[in-house]
Amino acid sequence: MIWLLPRKTIPAVALLLFAVGAVRAQQPVEPNPGLQEPKKANERAEPARPAEPFDDASVDELAGHCVSLETELGTIEIGMLAEMAPEAVRNFLNLASLGAFDSTSFSRIVPGFVVQGGNMSTHQNLTQELYQRSQKTVPDEPSIVKHVRGILSLARPDEPNSASSHFFILVGDGPHLDGKFSAFGKVLGGMEVADQINKAPATGEKPDQPVRIQRALVKRCVK
Repeated sequence: MIWLLPRKTIPAVALLLFAVGAVRAQQPVEPNPGLQEPKKANERAEPARPAEPFDDASVDELAGHCVSLETELGTIEIGMLAEMAPEAVRNFLNLASLGAFDSTSFSRIVPGFVVQGGNMSTHQNLTQELYQRSQKTVPDEPSIVKHVRGILSLARPDEPNSASSHFFILVGDGPHLDGKFSAFGKVLGGMEVADQINKAPATGEKPDQPVRIQRALVKRCVK
């Protein structure tokens, strides 16, 4: 049965209902700590990044490791400057341990200045997992280390704290890089190999026949 109110009583009832609603609207709603916002049906937890060999390494442990870049033209031995750029060193050692640099090439050269590697697009067996890992960025760690011949530093775009897997070896001095880029390593042997890579024919800054890194081997430094 439908109840119909007399027409004359409608304004009074409506006024009463409006007043009750206004009072309720002014009362604060008590939060219920027992209730939690339900997760969306398609919401998924981010997968945890697998632990890597040097994640928890101390600065001394980082400094005690060297990397051999075995290229098509010979081997370049690299020591780490862990005290100056610990996170850059950690990232470089982890990438080398994962095989990220294996089969990549030096894709950029500036005659008399630098050879640049770490470009994952040149990897011959690049997987989705390896690509995603190579995109991890590290904070800038400029230091008192001068960008002189034989120093390794992280390459990055203009945006600060955006360095990832790209690195360069200086075959000449670059004082304009000092205090801006993260110098994290130095060539201990095989500088002639870097010189040879730097002198290869190129179109602009792109080598005509890029020299490939066959393997990056992480090992304890020989004292």
